[in-house]
Amino acid sequence: MSDRSENFDNLDLAGRATAAIVRRPRVAAHLVLAAALGVSWFVLLAMSLRGAADVPVMSGPGGDLLQSLPLLPLPPFVEQFFRLCVTPVALDASRVPYFAALSSMWFLMSLAMMLPSAAPMLRTYCEIADTARARDEAAVHPLILVAGYVVIWALASLCFAGISLGVQRLAMSSGPLVPAAGPIGAVALLFAGLYQFSGLKEACLRKCRNPFSILFSRWSTRPCRIFRLGMKQGVWCLGCCWALMLVMFAVGLMNILWMTLIALFTVVEKQSTGKLPGRIAGAILLVWAAALLLVSH
Repeated sequence: MSDRSENFDNLDLAGRATAAIVRRPRVAAHLVLAAALGVSWFVLLAMSLRGAADVPVMSGPGGDLLQSLPLLPLPPFVEQFFRLCVTPVALDASRVPYFAALSSMWFLMSLAMMLPSAAPMLRTYCEIADTARARDEAAVHPLILVAGYVVIWALASLCFAGISLGVQRLAMSSGPLVPAAGPIGAVALLFAGLYQFSGLKEACLRKCRNPFSILFSRWSTRPCRIFRLGMKQGVWCLGCCWALMLVMFAVGLMNILWMTLIALFTVVEKQSTGKLPGRIAGAILLVWAAALLLVSH
């Protein structure tokens, strides 16, 4: 009976492949993560290059490098999506399509920047799930955990899109994705810098750095509980990184170079054990905010 359950000889090729994935949920989770990251970064890179070419001022720091790179082809629906993201909204126009486009763009940015830093948490859950499966115990698929995590960032994307429209309203003549010069950019950097020194930041960072104790102590074989656990992990990750996302308002929302830097920093910050990386980043952001204020005046 055990040989039959391991070989699945009575299933076709697709059935045996599906069974193999179910037995090894880590493979499926990693494949989905890789696909999500690949699609997110490709679309963002294509839009960033197109933005640097069509609206050079919106590219922010590093824009010259982006303008020197060849454009990537965009399918018609992505081209329309790009236009909605960069076109200023008239005050008397419906904001629904623009809000939807900006929410989708922020969601892609969140996936691209935050999923890499969530890899240790997912890997830890996969190890626990694999151990349970090896003992013939039930284990909820890791993608349920990922779904809960992603839902939090989808909700956060709605908030960031609302902020983007608010910034546009303050700077209608420049458009929503032009780097927020002067006071707007300085305020964004000031919030991001101060938050790096806050106790809430440290509390959330401790949760993100120690996923094993949390996942093990809250282990469940009920999908709804694992989904909620993924949401809690997403809340702690959001608590670590929401302020850093505000930096995009000072450098241009589609600046792929700064997306990469923020993604790398979040990975380093969550993998390190001390406060030094966060404090250094906070000091740099505060000095940057002060310099931007001085230049604007």
